Amino acid sequence: MRTKRLYQITRTFLHYGLNELIPARWMPWSVRLARYSLFWLPNRHKDKPVGVRLRLALESLGPVWVKFGQMLSTRRDLLPSDIALELAKLQDKVKPFPGQQAQQLMEKALGLRSIDDAFVDFSVTPLASASIAQVHTATLKNGDDAGADVVIKVIRPDIRGVIDADLRLMETLAGVLAKHLPDGRRLKPKEVVKEYRKTLLDELDLAREAANAIQLRRNFEDSTLLYIPKVYSDFSRPNIMVMERIDGIPVSDVDALLAIGVDMKKLAERGVEVFFTQVFRDSFFHADMHPGNIFVSREHPEDPQYLGIDFGIVGTLNREDKRYLAENFLAFFNRDYRKVAELHVDSGWVPAHINVEDFESAIRTVCEPIFNKPLADISFGHVLVNLFNTARRFEMEVQPQLVLLQKTLLYVEGLGRTLYPQLDLWQTAKPFLERWMKEQLGWRAVLRSVQEQAPYWAEKMPEMPTLLYDYLSTQKHQIEQQQAATQALVKSQRQFAWRLWWGMASAALLVSTTLLWISGQPVWLTSVTGVLTVVSIAMSWRKASHN
Repeated sequence: MRTKRLYQITRTFLHYGLNELIPARWMPWSVRLARYSLFWLPNRHKDKPVGVRLRLALESLGPVWVKFGQMLSTRRDLLPSDIALELAKLQDKVKPFPGQQAQQLMEKALGLRSIDDAFVDFSVTPLASASIAQVHTATLKNGDDAGADVVIKVIRPDIRGVIDADLRLMETLAGVLAKHLPDGRRLKPKEVVKEYRKTLLDELDLAREAANAIQLRRNFEDSTLLYIPKVYSDFSRPNIMVMERIDGIPVSDVDALLAIGVDMKKLAERGVEVFFTQVFRDSFFHADMHPGNIFVSREHPEDPQYLGIDFGIVGTLNREDKRYLAENFLAFFNRDYRKVAELHVDSGWVPAHINVEDFESAIRTVCEPIFNKPLADISFGHVLVNLFNTARRFEMEVQPQLVLLQKTLLYVEGLGRTLYPQLDLWQTAKPFLERWMKEQLGWRAVLRSVQEQAPYWAEKMPEMPTLLYDYLSTQKHQIEQQQAATQALVKSQRQFAWRLWWGMASAALLVSTTLLWISGQPVWLTSVTGVLTVVSIAMSWRKASHN
């Protein structure tokens, strides 16, 4: 099975002529011989650019490879820009599996004798079909939410086996590439596949997606910026998720948006605001905000609201990540490259042994051409891509959450400028970043910290007298122990000094007695020094015995 699948993949890649992506210097004569003897299939798409051929090949290989290509499209450090842009067009649409089979999966997961026990108007024909799951519509039958229109998302049957098999094959190929490619260490194919495995397996767990949706909905409750559909947790399982059905216009359908009079400038700016709110206020962001997952409400076109779906991939940032990003963005757009370099070192993203001057120079070399354009034309996403790519040359290891952030920012920026080409992303984002920085560093940050810690201190306050008494008692005992130890040390040092003095005196007298005896001096003089020597040795032994 594994050999057959490997042959299918090789055949597909040769069918689309993707061997051209491998530099000739990386293909020894043995590989070229095998190419033309065992795998003689010709390139049948010579008229198409290599990026298009790669996209078509991945689409023909199935869901695992489609999603892998989508992930690679965000890694501009690994691929040429033309190929990355083409991979971003990969469509996650496949032929649906039978609706009756989906119904049986739902009944089994929910413990129903019949789908009609919980839902009415269940549609056997799917509303949408993707590589991992498909969606059916229905109406809730019972409970407080009876009559609510819902969508039921169900994982494809047997998809886990297909995914596991292809992932194992990917890991094998990644190991071969890492070992044999001259640039394998920089490209890190094994790490890329490992990151992809985690992302893909997370998407298979609809219980996780339901939790993500609930969190996002809570974060934007009563917000005019973004609406997240309600998840019906009682009907959600690892392979089933039931969610409120929304009625919106796909954000990519610009003509339909214009037809109902949507304020496109406000819509584009609100997209940027939604992104920065998720990142800097909530530290929890929808990391798959491509146009297929974003809709616009038909209500209040003059005050447009986004509708979001598909929450399988989310990103989180800690306080250090957020501060790193905010300060870097501000420093970038102020052209303070020294500050950017120092931030990288201070935050630990770049090792301390890196020469800051060299790093500053590298950042300036990359970024100055960008700032030759008008500020409104500068791409936030590409600034971030260039920052990460430059930092990698200085041993920076980019964390997965930052890769997700980079991907999401590219989506948001592209979407905003599609809706309103004159969108000045910097003018929209800069006040938000500056306000956030003031809240982190000013008196507001101190006040917020006190407010956050107040419940903890209120809980501990009754214990403070006991804790203070225990601390003072412990300190008193420790001081007494230290005083006793100091006195013992002083006594020991004095005894050692006396032993040393008597020892040196004994040695001197012994030498003197010996010299007097050898030189034939009077017996009485030799006897006196001998007696003194015996006395000195006796005193030395006495001091030693007292220790």
